[in-house]
Amino acid sequence: MKTDIEIAREAKILPIKEVAASVGICEEDLEFYGKYKAKISNEYMNKVASNPDGKLVLVTAINPTPAGEGKTTTSIGLGMAMSKLGKRTMIALREPSLGPVFGVKGGAAGGGYSQVLPMDDINLHFTGDFHAITAANNLLCAIIDNHLQQGNVLGIDERRILFGRVTDTNDRALRNIIVGLGGKVNGVPREDHFHITVASEVMAILCLAENITDLKERLGNILVAYKYDGSPVYARDLQAHGAMAVLLKDAIQPNLVQTLENTPAIIHGGPFANIAHGCNSVRATKLALKISDYTITEAGFGADLGAEKFLDIKCRKAGLTPSAVVIVATIRALKYNGGVPKAELKAENLEALKRGSVNLEAHIDNIHKFGLPVVVAINRFDTDTDAEIALLTEMCNSKGVDLALSEVFAKGGDGGIELAKAVIKACEKPSDFKFMYSDDMSVVEKIEAVAKNIYGADGVNFDAAAKKQLDEIIKLDEKYSKFPVCFAKTQYSLSDDPTKLGRPSNFNITVREVKLSAGAGFIVVLTGAIMTMPGLPKAPAAYSIDIDENGVITGLF
Repeated sequence: MKTDIEIAREAKILPIKEVAASVGICEEDLEFYGKYKAKISNEYMNKVASNPDGKLVLVTAINPTPAGEGKTTTSIGLGMAMSKLGKRTMIALREPSLGPVFGVKGGAAGGGYSQVLPMDDINLHFTGDFHAITAANNLLCAIIDNHLQQGNVLGIDERRILFGRVTDTNDRALRNIIVGLGGKVNGVPREDHFHITVASEVMAILCLAENITDLKERLGNILVAYKYDGSPVYARDLQAHGAMAVLLKDAIQPNLVQTLENTPAIIHGGPFANIAHGCNSVRATKLALKISDYTITEAGFGADLGAEKFLDIKCRKAGLTPSAVVIVATIRALKYNGGVPKAELKAENLEALKRGSVNLEAHIDNIHKFGLPVVVAINRFDTDTDAEIALLTEMCNSKGVDLALSEVFAKGGDGGIELAKAVIKACEKPSDFKFMYSDDMSVVEKIEAVAKNIYGADGVNFDAAAKKQLDEIIKLDEKYSKFPVCFAKTQYSLSDDPTKLGRPSNFNITVREVKLSAGAGFIVVLTGAIMTMPGLPKAPAAYSIDIDENGVITGLF
């Protein structure tokens, strides 16, 4: 069987200017990064701003398992299938982070015959967006430390600096560090921390900013520290936001690429959903809607994390309304939720599938709470039996949703025709989109609304530190109480305990820390043992990634 990168290498990839022309983007509106990828200019985005919006389709999934779900692969394949049906379609996805690419799973540009190209570039440095975000983030850190070194006229309490450094690789040794050692000329010694770039508030800001002016204002609003007197220090107080915006002037422009079947795809931004808001940029999504009849986008991990944040944060901030939601699942993953070990997932097991399907049911129920039509996409494997498919079909029918089989991994767009037809049908259904909570609810009420209505928790426990942090945030400015909440939670369970599979009950969510992302415009709620700097596994994917004397890369799946 061919690997993903072998399939990608054999594809008939078109010059990106031809892909752009297929959706009405002229060569003059592109900034080229080689033959096969380009940034779309701000001027073009202004040209199409008055166009009517197409329909927005969100692709999400059940909670991830070691058995795999294939959300990105399904999103790409659905877009290709829509194109085959004659629908003007754009795919809008996140950029992969180097952390997972070299860490847990290797490449993240789809799989099989449902990929975006050039997959090796997309998985690696791409157009440099993440490097620009890293540089902008760390410039602010350097300015903070320089301010301390040069006399600290603002009176920053070095024990209460909130803004940390980032890098886009998994490096647990950098989670907690000491900077400024080596004598007076090397700075003021203090404790600092590294996070992965995709967890940076700068990443969240880039993905939520409407334009460069909005970007600069949001960067200035970053809360970086507290003074000795307890008052706040923002990035604008350090005069850092202008220079940060300069570093991001190209990164804010969406990136245009293509699928294996030459369907246009915009890939831009990439916050993780378990520690950030998990969606591609607002600019990319809005542009796609202006130049297509259907925009296929995705949100990270399961619907409890990615979809909830897409709907409660991104749609709220950007004024977006999805027409339908696709929930991706595999029979293997549902059997895993039902207690079957990974090594035994190929065998038919209707009882385990029935037990595990409660996880899918929970996500269907949750999307219905937002008032949106749902389609379930079963990413089909050869080992799936007719009886197992029939069981899931009956369950979905009882929930009033359509189930469609997807074989895009093996067949490309042809394998997604059934799913595409179901999605088109769902987009014509009446909907009553609403948020899970209102702006006027208290922050605690918002946290409880998500924990109870989406995760299924009985209640929420706040550690003493979290209570104190939340009180401080609200005292800073009353407007912060209007912000939505962004949970940092394990992706593996609806609860904050990764070992509780299926649809857990009789549990509380414990909030251990609360952080203000004033620039992004939300409050981060950290639960469980979630880390903002992942570590590498015992055998990271980097061990298998290599390049030969001819520049041919292997190991990116």
